[in-house]
Amino acid sequence: MTRTFQFFASNRKLSSIYRRYHHQYKVSQLFQPLNVKPKDAVVKKGEPMSLSQKLLMDYGIVSLRSNGMFAFLPLGQRVISKLVALIDEEMRSISAQKLSLPLLTSGHLWKITGRWDTTGQELIKVQDRHNKDYVLSPTHEESVTNLVSEVYPLSHRQLPLRLYQTTSKFRDEMKPRFGLLRCKEFLMKDLYTFDDSEEAAVVTYNEICNAYDRVFQRIGVPYLKVAGDCGNIGGNFSHEYHYQAAIGEDTLLLCNACGISTNSQLVANPDDVSCTKCGNQLTKVTGIEVGHTFLLGTKYSESLDAHYQNEKGKPELLQMGCYGLGVSRIMAAVVEVLSQDEYITWPWILAPFKVCLITPKKGSKEEGAKPWVDHLAEYISCMQGFQNDVIVDDRDKLTIGKRVTEAKKTGYPLIIVVGKRACETVPLFEVIDSRSNKVQVLSHKLLLNYLKEVSIEQ
Repeated sequence: MTRTFQFFASNRKLSSIYRRYHHQYKVSQLFQPLNVKPKDAVVKKGEPMSLSQKLLMDYGIVSLRSNGMFAFLPLGQRVISKLVALIDEEMRSISAQKLSLPLLTSGHLWKITGRWDTTGQELIKVQDRHNKDYVLSPTHEESVTNLVSEVYPLSHRQLPLRLYQTTSKFRDEMKPRFGLLRCKEFLMKDLYTFDDSEEAAVVTYNEICNAYDRVFQRIGVPYLKVAGDCGNIGGNFSHEYHYQAAIGEDTLLLCNACGISTNSQLVANPDDVSCTKCGNQLTKVTGIEVGHTFLLGTKYSESLDAHYQNEKGKPELLQMGCYGLGVSRIMAAVVEVLSQDEYITWPWILAPFKVCLITPKKGSKEEGAKPWVDHLAEYISCMQGFQNDVIVDDRDKLTIGKRVTEAKKTGYPLIIVVGKRACETVPLFEVIDSRSNKVQVLSHKLLLNYLKEVSIEQ
């Protein structure tokens, strides 16, 4: 092993950089309670449970805290943080500005717009000690419109204005089910836009839809974009983003000939499977809604008196749009679509860690190769595309095989085993791609080249 230790000594500079900018994540220190459920949690016989719900709970990604409400555990929070960072990047590309609005919205505003009475029992209404009404917000059209209305005169030169947030939202679901797919508290990215004309609002609408397309394209899971129902939010028209899945609660109608795609709610007779535009047969699929865009017009700006000052100094109503991405629902939906049986599969860009390093078993013949673990953890964590994305399974009392299986089930895309072949004159490492189950045995140099190639391909 002399040559090995000479190699490590020559990389002290790298180790210094690693220690300064990176933290070595270890499975032994990870809060990942497996198969843990609250003492009072009872799954009734026949109660529906989605694959994503089971996997995310069983492998310590999320934890059910009460009916319809979940805690994001450290691995789940890493996934959420990556998704939020991806969305933030695309929002910056369209000059959207991030803010944070109160979760409680004055009930008075909801009464002005009429939604206090029309939203139904899913709206969570509360009162403070002064008997003032509030809404535990499922969405923030009233809140943000009221905010903008109070900064008048808003100059036409300040438009378009695009404001967004990523916060918890609330809905009093009668029957929460399927885990994060239908729950009482959920994480949503909601964007609100303000323009000076209908034409400008349509331009904004298309630009933001393109940004949403990029978000889903970067996630890498096939999605559907269909004409949607404006529902209680209202507006002139809307589009929905869906992941196709058997447990999806929306029926979508698709025409492979002319490209028409719509939610069946917009069709007078959804049992008629002929496309009105071209006469061809429509395909029915079920989808999980993960995004929705609305062109609102002046529904909220008129009722809440939100104006801008035009070029002549006269007040005009703001033209609005609102756009939502179900952040926590996207997380669950991609697991639902990609995973199988007992194994989670993550999109590369969202995996909680991209690489899991497996150490030699304590007391085994290959224990002498253990120094390679720290070296690889340091080196890979400094590589482009892998920064802070390496976790070491250092539970060396467990067999390598058991730890590899757990790493596969948790969904780490790449698993690197430092085993007995790492003790050879030319150390070799087993590399497992958990997405394809492809196994390779590579030298140190070939391993690093392989990781570079994988990072470029993703």
